[in-house]
Amino acid sequence: MPFDQSFFDRSAVEVARDVIGFQLDIGSCGGIIVETEAYEPDDPASHSFRGPTQRNRVMFGPAAHAYVYRSYGIHWCLNFVCRPGSAVLIRALQPVGGMTEMEARRGLADPLLLCSGPGRLCQALGITIEHNGLYLFGPPFRLTPPLLPAMIVTGRRIGISQGVDLPWRFGLEGSLHVSKRFRGKYGPPPTSL
Repeated sequence: MPFDQSFFDRSAVEVARDVIGFQLDIGSCGGIIVETEAYEPDDPASHSFRGPTQRNRVMFGPAAHAYVYRSYGIHWCLNFVCRPGSAVLIRALQPVGGMTEMEARRGLADPLLLCSGPGRLCQALGITIEHNGLYLFGPPFRLTPPLLPAMIVTGRRIGISQGVDLPWRFGLEGSLHVSKRFRGKYGPPPTSL
């Protein structure tokens, strides 16, 4: 499958699996995507479940755009918009570039804690509401597919109260940079690239 806007114009579950192992850079900072969660329009845990609002309107726009929201009024969270009403939450990165800048933003130097969680990675990368609605194939975003497919582990999503049984959390097998260890099943690498 070509890596262009059509890559994101699919089920969020497919995209969430397939972006594991991609490198995400925001300006000079970035890392390898090691953990994601999928949210579909008929999912009671999704922001889109009750339809379009001012807050979630980007989720109902074109694919391959950033949906950024504040969680619990504290942390920014980055999502990749897929088909209308669906998105992939980027939960964790393995930091690889711009370490000094990310460490300064986070106020710590432990690479395992820099980007292990959606709020932490947004703070480290400097992502704010200003990134909401921006195209993922334009500055400041840069997404680079891996040279080899990643081995994926799946599990239940975390930090939600509805739709908890859906195995729509995906991670890079063996990664120490995920926000919470997986107890789910391992699967083959994604087949779309």
